[in-house]
Amino acid sequence: MSNIAGKAYAMNVVTPSHPRNTWINRLLFMASRGLPENLLGLLGLSLIHFARWVILKPADWPNLGQGKEELQNDYVLFCSNFNGTWDQYIDAFSDGIPSGLDLFWYSAIKYPKSIPITPFKNYITFNQIDTDYYYNATPGSAQRDIKTSLAIYDQVLKLVDLHKHSSPEEFAAAFRKAAYNMQIGLGDPGFGPVASLATEAADENRKDYVERSQERFQGLRSLRKEQKNA
Repeated sequence: MSNIAGKAYAMNVVTPSHPRNTWINRLLFMASRGLPENLLGLLGLSLIHFARWVILKPADWPNLGQGKEELQNDYVLFCSNFNGTWDQYIDAFSDGIPSGLDLFWYSAIKYPKSIPITPFKNYITFNQIDTDYYYNATPGSAQRDIKTSLAIYDQVLKLVDLHKHSSPEEFAAAFRKAAYNMQIGLGDPGFGPVASLATEAADENRKDYVERSQERFQGLRSLRKEQKNA
């Protein structure tokens, strides 16, 4: 499994969709491209590099020698790169554009809605496919690190140009101002924390316990109602 490369995590989710409803999803994708303001909650999240949904028809699947695939459903392939942990990403998505997620997975079979978050996480976990190979050209830098570095680079170029035709006093003042503006990005970005997959395993391990506890709670609740009505 190569879901993690440096500070970045690659996510691939394949969900089956009803063929009779897939055309609606295609229209929704077209509308989202034409009305990007509906995605402001997603576009404002700096931890997300990109997110893409692709509709795959049964005829789109390649034959690599395994024989023709006999599929009854269409599929939606969701690909995304992000910084941070799996849980942070799903939480940010659900908080940022909950209604948008419900539209993007409109035709998905057994899609539980993005809120409440626990069924949504279970759905993503069940349909996620691990990445076999993941290349990251800047493993030591997150998206924000790269944007900050580019901003610092622009500031340095301005200082270089200013140095050619300014007095020492003018350049010193400009340098202090630039240093003040750049100081937020002058630290060492360091190594990103390894995104822990233990949370997924813990959720899976405690699933039976949670379900049994809920059943017992419902049983006690029903018993108390019967006692009150008796």
